[in-house]
Amino acid sequence: MPSLEYDRTFLQAGIPELEKYLLSDEIYWPLGLRALQGEAPFPRMTLGWLLLARERARGWQASGIPPAQSHVIEQLAIRMDAIRTRWRAAWENKARQEFRSRLTLWTNFINEYRKDRGGHANRYPYEVQRRAMLHLLQQEAREIPDPELELLHRMDRFLQSVLAPGEFVWEAEIAPAFPRDVYWYLYGSLPAGA
Repeated sequence: MPSLEYDRTFLQAGIPELEKYLLSDEIYWPLGLRALQGEAPFPRMTLGWLLLARERARGWQASGIPPAQSHVIEQLAIRMDAIRTRWRAAWENKARQEFRSRLTLWTNFINEYRKDRGGHANRYPYEVQRRAMLHLLQQEAREIPDPELELLHRMDRFLQSVLAPGEFVWEAEIAPAFPRDVYWYLYGSLPAGA
């Protein structure tokens, strides 16, 4: 999973673009970032990815990173919050649009897993990022349609019925930002067998 440097780089590139992004019709915004050595390529910027990177960075902070790095993370979060306050309606609109898109992707993964558990169980640590983003986006959006919320609840009920409880799926250092009682789906794995 991404490192603190990865999340920080993504936030530093994305936050200056955030206002233009919020006022656009795009859900996925290109940043043109080059991959860091040894890391996965950066995704296109979305509100969900920014929120997840911010939460992950807060997890790194809680694990005791140097004060200078912690200060950079705090300043980025302050800038992000200021943009949210200034463009609240656009922020909520974007969150609602992305929620729908992420829900479709998450539902597709769950349905693929249902059909072929052995072929998809190992993708869970990556795919569950979408479920975490859905949580974060839901906190930011107003008026998510009831059918979308019901679909998410159905996916959660299925996941609760099959998830093998266990350790935090990402780096242990960032777990404090993702408490088990809220992010229960980040603490376990999917069985590969029937």
